[in-house]
Amino acid sequence: MISVDTNLLVYAHREDSDFHSKAIQTLRGLSEGGTRWCIPWPCVHEFLAITTHPRIFDPPSPLSLALEAMDVWIHSPGCEMIGEDTGYFDVLKQLATQGKIVGPMIHDARIAAICVHHGVQELFTADRDFSRFAKLKTRSPLANP
Repeated sequence: MISVDTNLLVYAHREDSDFHSKAIQTLRGLSEGGTRWCIPWPCVHEFLAITTHPRIFDPPSPLSLALEAMDVWIHSPGCEMIGEDTGYFDVLKQLATQGKIVGPMIHDARIAAICVHHGVQELFTADRDFSRFAKLKTRSPLANP
């Protein structure tokens, strides 16, 4: 199963992003591809916080449009929402300890632990910080082939 990180969702949503066309193409491929894919719940919250933030985007996305975009992705064929569950904290402890993760990096560790705990094979992200988690394979679908 492939998981999608916040940055890919933001780029797909924001037409003013330099990565918009590659990101929307990637999400469209996942949504219409007929295979299982997922979004971690923390990425939904982060997406809503970023896209509607007036100091990040000028103008920010109206909340109604950001919610509508998430609604489309969440209800697309093959999409599963994943989050913390029994056993998650043990994975988080292991990843944080092995990667010497502290401070703000704990947020990325949370997403990585959720993905590992749910058997995600690959996280689509443009964030290189996830390379600190050896148990989670990452790929940027935005990079040139």
